[in-house]
Formats: sequence, C-alpha cells, structure tokens
Amino acid sequence: MKTGVLIFPTDKSIQPIELARACEERGFGSLWFPEHSHIPSSRVTPWGGMKNMPPLPEEYWRSHDQFVALTAAAAVTTKLKVGTGITLVAQRDPFWLAKETASLDMISGGRFIFGIGYGWNLEEMEHHGVPTKRRRAFVREKMLAVKERWSKDEASFHGEYVNFESSWAWPKPVQQPHLPVVIGGAGGPLLFRHVAEYGDGWLPIGGRGVRDALPQLHRAAEEAGRDPAELVVIPFGTVPSQGKLEHYASMGITEVVLQLPSAPEDVVLEAIDAHMDFLGSV
Repeated sequence: MKTGVLIFPTDKSIQPIELARACEERGFGSLWFPEHSHIPSSRVTPWGGMKNMPPLPEEYWRSHDQFVALTAAAAVTTKLKVGTGITLVAQRDPFWLAKETASLDMISGGRFIFGIGYGWNLEEMEHHGVPTKRRRAFVREKMLAVKERWSKDEASFHGEYVNFESSWAWPKPVQQPHLPVVIGGAGGPLLFRHVAEYGDGWLPIGGRGVRDALPQLHRAAEEAGRDPAELVVIPFGTVPSQGKLEHYASMGITEVVLQLPSAPEDVVLEAIDAHMDFLGSV
C-alpha cells in the first residue's frame, strides 16, 4: 500500500520545505496541500455538511498558496510526489491554471498529481464571481480547456463559460499525454461522469462508502468507453485505524493519503512518526 500525507501548510504550521524533507526521509510517497483563497468572515455554508455548524479551523484562511508551497516541497526532494488536494478549479483562471500546473510538473521532474474539486464554501465562490449552482459545469469546462492547453501547441476552446481563439502557451507538462487528474468529492453519478470524461481517478474524502460506490464508478467508465481498471481510487484525508488499510486493499486500492494536523513542526513530526509506527505494524 503506497501512502501519502495531507496537511494545511500555514504561517503557523511546519513549513513546506521542512515537511517535504521529513516525508521523503521517512519513505512517504506523496505530499498533498489543499487551498482556499480566503474565507469570508460572514459564514453561511455548513462546514463538512454538518447542520450544527462548528467553528471553522483557522488553517482554512491561513493556508499558503498551494502551488508556491508545492514547488518549494518539490525543490528539496527527488522522489516525493506532490499533489493538490484539492485545487478549487471553479475559482481559478484556466490560462494561469494550465501554466501553473505544467510549470510545477516540469520543475518537479514529472512528480505532480493534480487533485481537483468543486468546492464547498459558497460565500468564497461568490466572491470569485462563480455562480454556485453551476460550479460543477464551470469545473468541467475549465478542465477541458486546461487539457487543450496542455496537449496542443496552438490551443483554442469554445464553450459556454470559457472561450479563446488559437494561442500559444508553454511549458507543457512533463507527464504525457497529460497530467494525472484525480477528482475529490462524495461519490455520485455526476462526479463519476466527470471522472470518466476528463479524469484519471477519484479522491473519496475520508474513504467512507467507497465499496458501495465502486460499481457506479466502473459503470461510468464503461459508458464513456474507458477501462475501469485505468481509474485510480485514493482514499483521502484518512485517519489510520486497525483494519482500515486491509479493508482498502481488499477492494484493490493501492494508495491512501493520511491526514496530518496543521500544527508546529514538533507536533507534525510526532504525528508523522506515529503514522510510520502504525504502518509498520500492519
């Protein structure tokens, strides 16, 4: 079972360079950073879908820019893969997004994994001018446009939300034919159609309900003319517990991303070592 770790890197937490070195030294395969551009002070959207909305942890509005932080992590490692977990595509310009992702892939030597999602904080999206009820359609179209930019010397795109004429932009990703794109979120027909259309796998947050959802994911792949076996499933933000990794392995899952606290260096390193101890015991 390949293992990675997920953390909010902030101005108060362990910094990306120190964390990346520690992860590679201990044999983790990947390091993932999430993102939020900001968190509106007047919050309405429930965090995690909870009805009795708890206080939102401050790492949500203190996090580093994920591409800057991951580039720093990639620069001081040689084997560690770096991933966005996740990028809020609806809130980003597709021109810059294509360039940022391709640049990170080149600088890392082809070690970048592009994890994306639709987003949950409606107030944040509204500040970016995103029509929240159409955010999934925004993400789909922007990703189709980004993949055009990655794959063609002269790219153009004409859609409902993204339109541009033939134009040049480099660099292109090192990984070809395109970067691995994994989509995070709760399993369902629309998400799985998107995975099958323009993605390479699914990031189930926390990993709950994966076994029941896999047949639906496989059907979506088959309906899109794809081999279900080529889609990866990576349980994401998992808290390790007895029997959990064996449960994932029984479904054919070969990679999992473990949660780390957003905390100072000593606390995070202790958590990393606890993960290592657990992994060594299974």
